[in-house]
Amino acid sequence: MAAPEGPAPWPAQWLRGVLDLAVLAVVARGETYGYRIGADLAALGLGVVKGGTLYPLLGRLEDAGDVTSTWREGDAGPGRKWYSITPAGRARLSGEGAQWRTFAHLTSDLVGEVTPTGGTR
Repeated sequence: MAAPEGPAPWPAQWLRGVLDLAVLAVVARGETYGYRIGADLAALGLGVVKGGTLYPLLGRLEDAGDVTSTWREGDAGPGRKWYSITPAGRARLSGEGAQWRTFAHLTSDLVGEVTPTGGTR
């Protein structure tokens, strides 16, 4: 299913609920840097996540021990901070990811019960 077009396809409160896990999932794919994480999230259909949201979130994940970072000089441009997931981050992603999938399934079922006329199925 394709995501809606545009910079903010989902209500902000939905993204606040899942953004930590989404970022961890992107970092779990392999070492990456902030701009790429934002681009990956957008490409996956979550919309544009502004740097003012993304970089503080990465800092909180690092403070919690879920990711580590290293600074590297750029080949042809400015240096970048690269992020890697830690074992604790993988454990969090696994545990909270399972909880999120259960929550999403339950809410999908609940919302799916409502008919356009206001009743339930």
